[in-house]
Amino acid sequence: MGKLTGFMEFKRETPTRRPVDERVHDWLEVYEDFPVEKLKTQAARCMDCAIPFCHQGCPLGNIIPDWNDLVYREQWRMAIDRLHATNNFPEFTGRLCPAPCEAACVLGINDDPVTIKQVELSIIERAFDEGWVKPQPPEKLTGKTAAVVGSGPAGLACAQQLDAAKQEVQVAQSQGNGKKANGATAKTASKPAASRRS
Repeated sequence: MGKLTGFMEFKRETPTRRPVDERVHDWLEVYEDFPVEKLKTQAARCMDCAIPFCHQGCPLGNIIPDWNDLVYREQWRMAIDRLHATNNFPEFTGRLCPAPCEAACVLGINDDPVTIKQVELSIIERAFDEGWVKPQPPEKLTGKTAAVVGSGPAGLACAQQLDAAKQEVQVAQSQGNGKKANGATAKTASKPAASRRS
């Protein structure tokens, strides 16, 4: 996984945050762009753990060491396939998740953990840039309809899984306070990030 000695050679580095004075006036990205070479270095810090606790730390069970290794080796297409195997919407989780996987990272026992969340976000952003993320409608529906209440990340992930199971899906969202919103997604993620799959 990654570079065998990467965790000893490289220190944790994260993207620079945009100034707070700017961020309080918009819903745009918090972090500035992170160069690919720096990202590869961070992915290289992932150790070949006997038991990768980051799997248990991640509520989705993401196969984190695998996609860290693929990013380090610049195999981006395989990285997004591996990420999508366990995560319906990494464009949301890469922005909104508090990253318990990083708290569970074995490297974090005596050093700063791997920058898992940044690697995840960079994989999905690269996939969108390359045109690898495309709608996958089922060829034939069962004729049954399922309703999903809530259009935040969990509701949309549920709807996507039902769609893959050939169900017609209706997603409903409460409009509390007279405001129409797309769950947590529209409030805490940038609008372009929340609407690219629609």
